Amino acid sequence: MEEFLRQYGPIGIFLGAGFEGQTAVIVGGLLARQHIVPLWLVLASATAGSGLVDHLLFVAGRRFRTHRWVVRATEQPAFARALRFIERFPISYILAFRFIFGLRVASPIAVGVSQIPTWRFTVLNILGAVIWAAAFTMAGFVFGEAVHNVFGHGHHAGRWTLMAAGGIIVAVLIVWAVRYLLGRRKHAPEAPAGDA
Repeated sequence: MEEFLRQYGPIGIFLGAGFEGQTAVIVGGLLARQHIVPLWLVLASATAGSGLVDHLLFVAGRRFRTHRWVVRATEQPAFARALRFIERFPISYILAFRFIFGLRVASPIAVGVSQIPTWRFTVLNILGAVIWAAAFTMAGFVFGEAVHNVFGHGHHAGRWTLMAAGGIIVAVLIVWAVRYLLGRRKHAPEAPAGDA
């Protein structure tokens, strides 16, 4: 992955973010730490790759609901779980689905099949892509020096341990933020029905 991204730079990060996931973005942050790719370009490429692919999946769910590919996707258990979450917490879920293992592909299709307006998904999708790209890029950037030292000494087990630690830290922060937002929403006082 590192050699691929070294060779193709922002194009590789764009494709990796869209199709491979967070590993490409973490390695992109590492390359930014090494001054091989500018940090802003890693962030922009990761955001664009993730946002574009998820928007295309949303469009597939919205416009081609009866197509066999979309119908087959809707029959998966992950799709049913995604749809339940979307119905209960639409805004929070669209912002967070990239961080939920096993629901990354099913989620934007499920949103497309749901009643959420296209404009709302577009805005939240962009914001979610920015948050996701920033989280994993900075994980690679912050831990980049330690990871690079491990790479240099060839300790492959340590390399994956550091990457996993960075991913876990980011995931814990995201889960905490989502739970905090959902908790505030759940405990928010209801608006009064009106004066008599």
